[in-house]
Amino acid sequence: MTTPIQDDAFVVFDHVQKSYDGQTLVVKDLNLTIGQGEFLTMLGPSGSGKTTCLMMLAGFETATHGEIRLDGKNINDVPPHKRGIGMVFQNYALFPHMTVGENLAFPLEVRGMGKSEREDRITRALDMVQMGKFRNRRPAQLSGGQQQRIALARALVFDPKLVLMDEPLGALDKQLREHMQFEIKALHDRLGITVVYVTHDQGEALTMSDRIAVFNDGRIQQLAPPAVLYEKPENSFVAGFIGENNALAGTIEKLNGEHALVRLSNGELIDATAVNLRESGQKTTVSIRPERVEFKPEMMPPGAHTIEAEVRDVVYMGDILRTRLRVAGSEDFVMKSRNTLGQTRLAPGQKIRIGWHPQDARALDTV
Repeated sequence: MTTPIQDDAFVVFDHVQKSYDGQTLVVKDLNLTIGQGEFLTMLGPSGSGKTTCLMMLAGFETATHGEIRLDGKNINDVPPHKRGIGMVFQNYALFPHMTVGENLAFPLEVRGMGKSEREDRITRALDMVQMGKFRNRRPAQLSGGQQQRIALARALVFDPKLVLMDEPLGALDKQLREHMQFEIKALHDRLGITVVYVTHDQGEALTMSDRIAVFNDGRIQQLAPPAVLYEKPENSFVAGFIGENNALAGTIEKLNGEHALVRLSNGELIDATAVNLRESGQKTTVSIRPERVEFKPEMMPPGAHTIEAEVRDVVYMGDILRTRLRVAGSEDFVMKSRNTLGQTRLAPGQKIRIGWHPQDARALDTV
C-alpha cells in the first residue's frame, strides 16, 4: 500500500527502501506522510520493518533508496544529533550515574544552552510529567514507571520538532502500561507535538493514535484512523492482527460491486461486503468480529444472517463471556457477549443459532 505524497507534510518517506545485505529489502518502497501535530503509530509484528523505519527517521540507520524529509528538508545525510528529534526507548536509556536533573540537563548542555534557561526548561519538563520532587534522585531510586516519565521529560526538554517512541511501555506491567498510554496521549494533545510511535501492541495503538500504519513484510498493509482499521480492514492480515477476529473460509459465488455472496466450506451461503475482490469463483476469507455475533433472537440485528453453531467452551472474563464455537468448518469461532444480569449461560455441546448483520461480514483475500 502507498499513500500520496503531500508537499506540506511534516514528515515524508518518499519511495524509501532499506536493505542490510544489498539483496533482501527490509523496507520496500515506503511512501508515508505524517502531519504536524499528528500522533502516528507504526504497528506490526517483529521483523515487519516498523522499527527500521523509525531508526531511519531518527538517523541511526540510513535509507538504501529514497528520501526522508522533515519539515520540507531532506535529512538523509543529517546526523542524528542535528535533526532536532526527541527519542524515548523501551529501556529508558537514562544515565545511571546522573541525577534526574542532570539527565535532563544533558541534551540542553550539548546544545550550548545557558544555565538559567536550562534550569527553567528542566523544571517545566519535570512538571509536565509530574516528577518535580524527584529531581535529585538517580534512576536506580525510581520505579519503572517513574523512569519512563523521566525519559519522556528528557525527550521533551529541548522542545523538539518531533518525538519518536520505540516500544516505550514494553517493560512496564499491564496496569501501569495502560495508565501511561493515557498520560502520553494527554501530553501529546496538550502540547501539540508530532509523535511517531512504534509498538507491536494493538491495544496500545488503538488507544493512543490519530492514525495507525500497519506493517507486515516491509510494507504498510493499511494506513487509517483506529476505528477504520478495526471496523473496515482491507485484507486478512489487518483483520487478524487488529483485535480478535473470526475468519471463515469460502468461495465467491456472486459478486456485485461491494456485495458478495459467499459459499462457506459447509456449503452454506452468506452475504458479505466485498473488499478488493475481482471475480466469482475466487477464494475468500470472511472476517467477522466476535462482539458483532449474537445468539439471542431478540438481540439479532435487522436483516441478520443466521447459521448453526455448536458450543465448545465458555470462558468467564469478568465483564465479558467469551464463547468458542464450531461454525462452518471453523473450530475456533468466537462470540463475545456482555456479562449482564440474567445472561443466558451456554454449555459445551449445546447447539444454537448465531447471527450477525451482513455489513459486519467482510469478504477479504485468503489468509
